[in-house]
Amino acid sequence: MESNIFSKMFKGDKVIWFIFIALCIISLLEVFSATSTIVYRQQSHWGPILRHFIFLLIGLGGVMTLQFIPPKYFSLLILGVPFSVVLLVITMFLGEDVNGAQRWLGIGAFTIQPSEIAKISLIGFVAFFLSRMKPENTNLIFKIVIIAISATCGCILTENLSTALLLGIVCFMMLIIGQVPWKKIGLIVLVCVSALIILLLSLSFLPDSILPGRFSTWKARIERHGEDSNVVIGENGTTKYEITDQNYQITHAKIAIANGGIVGLPGSGVERDFLPQAYSDFIFAIILEEMGLIGGLFVLFLYLVLLIRAGILASKCDKKFPRYLILGSALMLGLQGFINMAVAVDLIPVTGQPLPLVSRGGTSTIITCIYFGIILSCSSSINNIEAHEDVDESIANINIDDIPTDEPVEN
Repeated sequence: MESNIFSKMFKGDKVIWFIFIALCIISLLEVFSATSTIVYRQQSHWGPILRHFIFLLIGLGGVMTLQFIPPKYFSLLILGVPFSVVLLVITMFLGEDVNGAQRWLGIGAFTIQPSEIAKISLIGFVAFFLSRMKPENTNLIFKIVIIAISATCGCILTENLSTALLLGIVCFMMLIIGQVPWKKIGLIVLVCVSALIILLLSLSFLPDSILPGRFSTWKARIERHGEDSNVVIGENGTTKYEITDQNYQITHAKIAIANGGIVGLPGSGVERDFLPQAYSDFIFAIILEEMGLIGGLFVLFLYLVLLIRAGILASKCDKKFPRYLILGSALMLGLQGFINMAVAVDLIPVTGQPLPLVSRGGTSTIITCIYFGIILSCSSSINNIEAHEDVDESIANINIDDIPTDEPVEN
């Protein structure tokens, strides 16, 4: 009886549910530890973690609701693209400036991040139109999708380059999966490479004084990445590493990783008190410090399994729309997770991408839960189809002669 109730409450793929619950538990543990600076400022020990717990609880409620919704209703996400573009434009002029970027829009007592709404809406938009693509309407569908991608990523680009690039890459991968003709894929690559070359040349040769918006910030991050300009030679010829405002975060992230070793320092990390974004952009460094290399590899393993499992589920879909939804959602979660982890270990320049479902957040946490809800909804539809197929197969295998009748047996 209890097993039936449990299976009814938690529909969908059990592997996806395991990944979701595991990431939520890790998030609660690490955010509780990493929010020490917020606790100090607010003079509230439980306030920061309680806020995060509430957002996770709201997200869990969303996941449990979405898993019962048939995938066809997620086609309504296409309406979110024009809505999110309007929000992004408003944010450009009226958004709240946090750390030099206007990415948040205040609505009453709440703040939302329109780029998160734009990301999930665009994935739904691309999945919907790719599922409707046929040989006779390929050109039209391609134009519609490219216009939507360009408009959405263009509005995000001015204040959040990494998010625009991430979203663009996910949509590009969806176009390949959606079997858009290779000639058109090649055209996209040519245009993007040309734009990237122009951007890099502009950052290299134009002075900071005339660079628009956050271009100078991007330039500084790229130039700082991997350079040894902070190594200072002393009077006696010895060298030492100088911590400056420019390398402060990544240096303390490296210290956290070194402190953690193999098994970590559970609940005893010290870099959480020094990293300004210990609970968000650099939470993976705190995970490595407190859970060690073993814990860090486990988190990496969860995102890898998410991508692999999503691919398996998508291959079982008999309809294109849920197939593209699963792959688009998983690609967004997986790639964003890899980017966050790569930043924490100094493989790529600082981007400001949170670790999905693990980093402390509001809008990002709820939207991440919606991604999981979409994947679980689509997997539930797969389970229903397989259950019907099993029933049909069982009926087909029944021998009519074995069916008992009410006719009297002759003596």
